[in-house]
Amino acid sequence: MDKPAQRVFLITGASSGFGRAFAQAALSAGHTVIGTVRSAAAKAEFDTLHAGRAHGVILDVTDFAAIDAAVKQATALTGPVDVLINNAGYGHEGTLEESPLDELVQQFNVNVFGAVAMIKAVLPSMRMRRTGHIINITSMAGLATFPGIAYYSGSKFALEGMSETLAKEVRGFGIKVTTVAPGAFRTDWAGRSMVRTARSIEDYDTVFAPIRRARRAKDGKQTGDPAKAAQVLLDIVEHDNPPVHLLLGNDALSVVREKLSALTAEIDAWEAVSKSTDFS
Repeated sequence: MDKPAQRVFLITGASSGFGRAFAQAALSAGHTVIGTVRSAAAKAEFDTLHAGRAHGVILDVTDFAAIDAAVKQATALTGPVDVLINNAGYGHEGTLEESPLDELVQQFNVNVFGAVAMIKAVLPSMRMRRTGHIINITSMAGLATFPGIAYYSGSKFALEGMSETLAKEVRGFGIKVTTVAPGAFRTDWAGRSMVRTARSIEDYDTVFAPIRRARRAKDGKQTGDPAKAAQVLLDIVEHDNPPVHLLLGNDALSVVREKLSALTAEIDAWEAVSKSTDFS
């Protein structure tokens, strides 16, 4: 087998969790990694992962005006980006009625608009070179829903939809697009990286309180291994025909298959109504 080509990866949210696991795996495989971080201390620490091939960039993905310049400065050292991994994001927990609207705006700024802004920063170069791979980290909650994470699910559904559309738009340019939808992995998502809206309406206690308690109890004990997910991503990058949608974890498979089965049953049950609205 031929040795895999050495590539330039741009990974957002590379300080911890999935982002750090992805960066370490790519560096171990001989690739060059540009990792976005949020502070000078985090940049200095990231740079120590590999002298010459690990390049930390201080960037908040919601600072849309700063993204192009940051990417241009980094790629002046590394060369153009071959693989973009949009990993930066966070979870929001709270029922829709209880959660302030500004928390929805911030959720979309990070999880959706920041990801799209990063894509726009690298896409012209990929298109001109007729090569590249954009990997957007979504969630099983971007394909199936759970009570209490309406804002988070909404952001991941949006990213799934835009990614699928983008894949169709750029396929003819040799650019690949993959959404990776993990289940529960041992990252900071349910802990430090989770924003939790305070409870205020007792009517939601029955449906939501047990879910919040269970999520806290499972934090740090999730079955998903970020290192194994990182290896899967490296394998996908080498694949000639990678999936547009990829689930990671047995829980994600189970949840999404159940959703698809229920959706199919509902469509079938209401098929006659669906067909009744066309001109005769």
